[in-house]
This record gives sequence, C-alpha cells and structure tokens, in this order.
Amino acid sequence: MAVHLTPDELSEALGMSRQEVVKLCVEEAVPIYQGRIDRTLFVDSLSAAGRRLPDPPGFSPFESAG
Repeated sequence: MAVHLTPDELSEALGMSRQEVVKLCVEEAVPIYQGRIDRTLFVDSLSAAGRRLPDPPGFSPFESAG
C-alpha cells in the first residue's frame, strides 16, 4: 500500500468518510500536500492525540508496498 494517499483512498482504507479524514487533518495539523496525505503521519498524529481509529479487516497502517 502506498504511503501518500488521497483523502478518498485514506477514508476508504480506514472505513470513515472523506469529510471526516479532512476534518481530522485540519484539527491535528496533518498537511494535505498536493492532494495527498501521509498515511503514517495521519495515523501517528491521531494516536498521539488519543483518538481511536477504526480497524477495518486487513488494514495495517504500517504495511509497506511489496
């Protein structure tokens, strides 16, 4: 899985809405650079802030592309 995802791709991977992903990026100061979000930074920032993310089956935030 790629590290830099569009809000649509990240929302699909995490099982949340696109609007919620963008809202969380703004609230936690996670940059959206050229329409893409760093997945690891997003997950780490939310975890550090004490927020829980849904765990869809088969999704690992630290899974690398093969």
